[in-house]
Amino acid sequence: MTDYVLVHGAWAGGWSHQGLAEDLRAAGHRTVVVELSGLGERREELHPGITLSDHIDDVCAAVEEAGFDRFVLVGHSYGGMVITGTATRLGGRIDTIAYLDAFLPEDGQSLWDITSEYEHRHYIDTQKFTPGLVAPIIGEMGRKLSRHPLLTLLEGVRFTGEEAKIARRIYVLATGWKPSPFPKFAARIKDDAAWEYHEADCGHDVMNGQREQVVGILLGA
Repeated sequence: MTDYVLVHGAWAGGWSHQGLAEDLRAAGHRTVVVELSGLGERREELHPGITLSDHIDDVCAAVEEAGFDRFVLVGHSYGGMVITGTATRLGGRIDTIAYLDAFLPEDGQSLWDITSEYEHRHYIDTQKFTPGLVAPIIGEMGRKLSRHPLLTLLEGVRFTGEEAKIARRIYVLATGWKPSPFPKFAARIKDDAAWEYHEADCGHDVMNGQREQVVGILLGA
């Protein structure tokens, strides 16, 4: 049995990983879907002061509550920032870290540092009348999508050496979504022997668009 921890992206919630979690549990594995502060099922907690560190705290707390000793850590989109930060704290307990069409920061980088002027304009312009709270960049606010705290996009990740203890690293790039900010991360690691690289023929929500493929990759982890 393997323990899995799934982290959703910006503006979203744990619902985005529901099908993936069901398949992993059906295969006999314990699986926790983290709800990040101010998003998803916790959207009533949303306020402008939420930081990336708060979201990393959410993941660490979920791991401890679940009683996981060793686990596979999975992040989608913005969740790549969160799982990278989690790895700087718990890397020695993570067997595999998997990025699903996700941001992949280097030491000291924030999401702002690794996005373009297009994203920057969106982050600033859409929080003009809701200071510190950014509107979805894809899709519309409603029952599922909500605003996202700006500070989480501005805070950088500091490596500690703990993240280097992870033995296995996976990146899955969705090839059916253009323009996409993620190919540059894929290009950086696809020929690196330290990484296992996959491509999925679907849109950004790769864990739903190619769910069977993603489940297979994660079960192999």
